[in-house]
Amino acid sequence: MFIPEHYKNNDIHEIHSFLKKNSFGILINTIKGKPWGTHIPLELGKNKEGKDVLVGHIAKANPQSEHLIDEDEVLCIFNGPHSYISSSWYQKEEVPTWNYVAVHVYGTVKIQKADELLSYLHELVDKYEQNSEHPISINDMSKKTMRQVTGIIGFEIMINDIQAVNKLSQGRSHDHPKIISELEKQGSAEKAIAEEMKKLKK
Repeated sequence: MFIPEHYKNNDIHEIHSFLKKNSFGILINTIKGKPWGTHIPLELGKNKEGKDVLVGHIAKANPQSEHLIDEDEVLCIFNGPHSYISSSWYQKEEVPTWNYVAVHVYGTVKIQKADELLSYLHELVDKYEQNSEHPISINDMSKKTMRQVTGIIGFEIMINDIQAVNKLSQGRSHDHPKIISELEKQGSAEKAIAEEMKKLKK
């Protein structure tokens, strides 16, 4: 990913926090010379050796699954808040732009064994059920329902490289108050970018 130096985010703790909060990503590999992407949860965790990994699963019916091979490299893309930035919010004439937060993760694949997949599914469901009024648990599901697990492939992605960008009008600090003010008048996505811009001052 092309990132001008002043937009790079090298704070690994901040990046990890972002990945945990924005874990619905895009898994990309190559099928017969053509890029292929699937939108799935990709959870940040640790493997048995204590190394950072992303953990996910896809349907066996998805052609991408046939091309997830141990030691192959894949790309995972995670998008955060983003917003159009009108140049009418600037003190001087300039072209408009787009502010956004995103992370690209490159890593190598390791296909999970059946017990590893089941353990991951327990963690995934427990994580997202915790705010439900009546949370479900895989432990309570029937054998008939759990047979659906045979239709998916679980995997870990050993992280080799992380590229993170926070494009937040860093070159226009004198315009930040006006940009933030205008963003806060709009929807949730714009307000989220305003909050990210405020963090730059801390």
